[in-house]
Amino acid sequence: MRIVQISDLHIGGLFKQEAFDTLTTEVNKDLKPDLIVFSGDLTDDGLVFQLKKAQDEIKKFDCKNIIVFPGNHDYRHTGYLIFKKFFPSSLKRVYEFDEGKVILVTVNTARPDRDEGEIGRSQILWMENTLSKYNEYTEDKNIPRVKIVCMHHHLISIPDTGYTNVVGISDAGDALRACLESGVDVVICGHKHRPWMWNLGKVLIVYAGTACSWRYRGVFDDTYNIIDIKNNKVHVDMKMVGGKKVPLAEIVKRFKQEVRTQSMPS
Repeated sequence: MRIVQISDLHIGGLFKQEAFDTLTTEVNKDLKPDLIVFSGDLTDDGLVFQLKKAQDEIKKFDCKNIIVFPGNHDYRHTGYLIFKKFFPSSLKRVYEFDEGKVILVTVNTARPDRDEGEIGRSQILWMENTLSKYNEYTEDKNIPRVKIVCMHHHLISIPDTGYTNVVGISDAGDALRACLESGVDVVICGHKHRPWMWNLGKVLIVYAGTACSWRYRGVFDDTYNIIDIKNNKVHVDMKMVGGKKVPLAEIVKRFKQEVRTQSMPS
C-alpha cells in the first residue's frame, strides 16, 4: 500500500500555485497512491474563500481515498465552525485499508485561534478504545496489521524548529503513552514544516514539510512524504516537489553527521 502525505499548503498569501500544480501532476501520473492524507493547515487563515480554494484544489487529485483533517491555521477566524462544511469527510475518523491490514485513525489537535495543539482526555480514551478493537493480526488471514494515527501538530519536538513548547501538543505525554500502549506503528504529523522522523523502536513518528508554501525551513523547499507499506514493513521517503526522492531516515542520519562535524573542536 502506498500513502502520500501532503501537509501545510497554507492557501492564502503564502501559497505557491505552481508548486501545487507540479505536486498534483507527479502524484497523479507517477506515484498513483492508494491513499492521500492531508495533515492540516490547508489554509493560512481559515477564511471562507481559502477553504473553498482548498476544496477545489484537492479535487484535482485522482485518488479514490483522500483523508483531510484540520490544522491550527484552519481553525483561525471561526474556521473551526465551517471546516466540516467544506470537508465533511473530516468527520470520519477510523479507516480500514488493504483488507484490514492497515488501520488508520485521525485525531484532531487543532483548537480555535490557538497555535498550540491539544488532544484532550476524552479523545485519547476514544483513540485507545478504538485501536483496542483491532488485534495485532487480521482475524481471517492471521496477517500482521499496521496501525497508523494521524494528527496535525508534532507529537515530539523536531530539531531546527526553534522554541516549540508553546506550539506543540499540550498533552503530548499522554498521547505518546496511548500510542505506545495501543500498538501504534506509525504516527503522521505536520505543523512544523520540517521533514523528520523519530524511530522509537516500535513506533515511527513521521513529519512532513510544507508542500507548497513559502514557509519552508532551511534547505528544505516544497516537500511531501511517500509512505510505502509492504508485508507489515513501513518505508518513508521525502519527496521534493519536482525533484528527487530521499529516504527520510537518510535525512535524519545526515543531520546527525552534520551536528557532530560542527560540534567538533577545531
